[in-house]
Amino acid sequence: MSSNDDSTNLYAALHTAPEPPLLAQLTRETHLQLLMPRMSSGHLQGRFLSMLSHLVKPRRILEIGTFCGYATLCLGEGLAADGQLHTIEIDPEREARIRRYVAAAGLTARVQLHIGVALDVLPGLVDEVWDLVFIDADKRNNDAYFEAVIEQVRPGGLLVVDNVLWGGKVLPEHALKSGDKDTPLVRAFNDKIARDARVEPVFLPLRDGLLLLRKT
Repeated sequence: MSSNDDSTNLYAALHTAPEPPLLAQLTRETHLQLLMPRMSSGHLQGRFLSMLSHLVKPRRILEIGTFCGYATLCLGEGLAADGQLHTIEIDPEREARIRRYVAAAGLTARVQLHIGVALDVLPGLVDEVWDLVFIDADKRNNDAYFEAVIEQVRPGGLLVVDNVLWGGKVLPEHALKSGDKDTPLVRAFNDKIARDARVEPVFLPLRDGLLLLRKT
């Protein structure tokens, strides 16, 4: 990230609603205790997810990839009064922290945490109709997650896919460079979505890239 990007992000954060104290506490704990703390959504992206949730007022949210629970709490802020959020985390060692912060946010009764491989958990949720889906798990399976849930998203519902810039490695100037195994899969997913008539996409260069999709 260039210094200009750093300056832009700092300016954006200063002109965005402040990070709630509970989320600031979770951010500190994540950086102190977890590997790869950058995987947490963080202040700016978190406020964006909260804004989306407030606008949609979803009755059903699906999150694929919980990590520390930061985005979970942000998405939960806009839940309808009778709403429920299902979140899937693969690592059982993260369960206690997630449940502790969900409880501190007063969301225990409205958040259902599933521990396991997402593609194994999702078939058990086939009766749900999703208003808002956030995909933020292993990037090589973005397409598999999308295909697993798209038919359950209501018309006009939203899907948000994180890390679609993949550190800039999906950009054309990097196309001929050797990279990690995930990069071609992220690039192929992005290209597919741009042509998929089932959704209307907007690619946002926010943080590591967010793909905002409206189900048509």
